[in-house]
Amino acid sequence: MMKSATRPTSAVRALAAACVLTIAVLTALPASAEVTSPVLAINDEAAKADITVTPIRGNLSVLMGSGGNIGVLSTPDGKFLVDSGIAVSKPKVKAALDGISKLPPRYLVNTHWHWDHSDGNEWVNAEGATILSHDNVLKRLRDRTRVIEWGYTFPPLPPGALPTVTYGKQKTMEFGGETIILTNYGGGHSDGDTAVYFKKADVLQLGDIFWNGHYPFIDYGAGGSIDGMIRWVDASLKRTTEKTIVIPGHGPIGNRAELMEYRDMLVTSRKNVAALKKQGKSLAEIVALKPTAKFDGKYGAFVIDPAFFTLLVYMGV
Repeated sequence: MMKSATRPTSAVRALAAACVLTIAVLTALPASAEVTSPVLAINDEAAKADITVTPIRGNLSVLMGSGGNIGVLSTPDGKFLVDSGIAVSKPKVKAALDGISKLPPRYLVNTHWHWDHSDGNEWVNAEGATILSHDNVLKRLRDRTRVIEWGYTFPPLPPGALPTVTYGKQKTMEFGGETIILTNYGGGHSDGDTAVYFKKADVLQLGDIFWNGHYPFIDYGAGGSIDGMIRWVDASLKRTTEKTIVIPGHGPIGNRAELMEYRDMLVTSRKNVAALKKQGKSLAEIVALKPTAKFDGKYGAFVIDPAFFTLLVYMGV
């Protein structure tokens, strides 16, 4: 969802409040029901938020402030973008991109289908970018897709916002003197995630597989799972060294040590919740026992609070 902040913004508070209602939404409301969605509050905030540009290595930078983190490779051949943020941020995102280089975007990769990473697709495509994604991202973007936890149904995107180049397990590209490897390890955060590895720069962008310093959302309705998240992080760790820069979907730019710490949080949380569930304890009882307490101080102060993250783990064990 939104960028990291030291204090909860109004949009983050709205989403956190909506998360409190998730159990009721999942168990009591029909699939067609609508609740007041935090998506609208997040869009309102994205329209006002500043966009920050952080150079990281070589010709790579990260834009923060429009939903998920946006990776930018600037070359004499144009720009290669990873994710497009929220569409209402267009003026500020475009200004930030022009500040890096006046050359247009040539390619855009969506790390997954969620709107805070793909809502800007149409205008980036109109600027000249070919959109790439995993096969399942195209399927979800061209159909109506409901995220029950957010109380929101996303309409199909227009043709200009849809990926025109898709892949299954892996695709390798050469652009601007850089080798870019796009990889899918199966279901993780969703069923269409992509890890983007810039080989020369040794930079790995993971989308919402990795929330640096925050509990992650897991989209079970779109093929995600706690086990898939762990599998993805394990595979990503094998690709990294202590020198690799790791760009998360949300949170500050990271490294292998932080990704390892995040992996340990996922594994321990899963183990604790699974043990309690096996004992026959209800979800309410498990939440009350605080199986994630060891990690709450570091990971539990953003969008996904400890109780909601416990629910997400519970759903998958």
